[in-house]
Amino acid sequence: MPIDVTKATAAEPRTTELAWDHKDVQLYHLGIGAGAATPEKPRAATDPDELRYTLESALHVLPSFATVAGGGMALAGGLSAPGIDVDLAAVLHGGQTVTVHRPLPVRGRATQTSTVPAVYDKGKAAVIVLRSEVADDDGPLWTCDTQIFVRGEGGFGGDRGPSARLELPDRAPDLTTERQVRADQALLYRLSGDWNPLHADPEFAGLAGFDRPILHGLCTYGITLKAVVDTLLDGDVSRVRSYTTRFAGVVFPGEVLRIRLWREPGRIQVSVTAPERDEAAVLADTVVEHG
Repeated sequence: MPIDVTKATAAEPRTTELAWDHKDVQLYHLGIGAGAATPEKPRAATDPDELRYTLESALHVLPSFATVAGGGMALAGGLSAPGIDVDLAAVLHGGQTVTVHRPLPVRGRATQTSTVPAVYDKGKAAVIVLRSEVADDDGPLWTCDTQIFVRGEGGFGGDRGPSARLELPDRAPDLTTERQVRADQALLYRLSGDWNPLHADPEFAGLAGFDRPILHGLCTYGITLKAVVDTLLDGDVSRVRSYTTRFAGVVFPGEVLRIRLWREPGRIQVSVTAPERDEAAVLADTVVEHG
């Protein structure tokens, strides 16, 4: 079996040194649509609030940048863990949580410590759970919890893991907005470090069962958090405490994302769908906790 559960979960924590600067932050923000027109910002490229994502003299850092900072891709880290040897074409990102311990700096150096707390048996698939904790000289910065879904690797008799789903509020959303995904969005986003050919190479996408390349789940993740911050958190990235999602379906470059938001005490619940495909679910069980 390509996944040795005992070896993976018992392995010593692995450490990686991370470094990033304003260019990495700007590239990430552009990769999730910063500067593109939205219903709220028809002239986004020169909007003063939008320039905080793109102009180095005014820059702040969206917390989802943690998933790519320093090239420390949590997904790639999980696939290189001891005891794990899987076919990249069988891999999908299952879920993601980023917990922010303090605002992310525009430039920094930090140490990432990664472990595999669990590998769940979903029958026809396995789910690898990866935890990455990042700290610099001043203390903890963020924690990433990543679920990696590997088709065809289940059935080994392990724990199925949690399966609870978060119901949407039984009322109309407080805000509905849409984001246009550029046709070349995946090609731009992958420059932040996720080089999986599933998102660029039509032949490889075909091997994975798709008729064309799909958008990175973490790109949709970033697009959505930016929409939440810009519309309901006063554009203030420092208010985000944590951000959790389950990747419920794929997005194809060039599509529109419909983002529905519900305000609740201390948090915002989110649903993301693809309206051009009969509201197909994209992100589910999605919550932004904030201060």
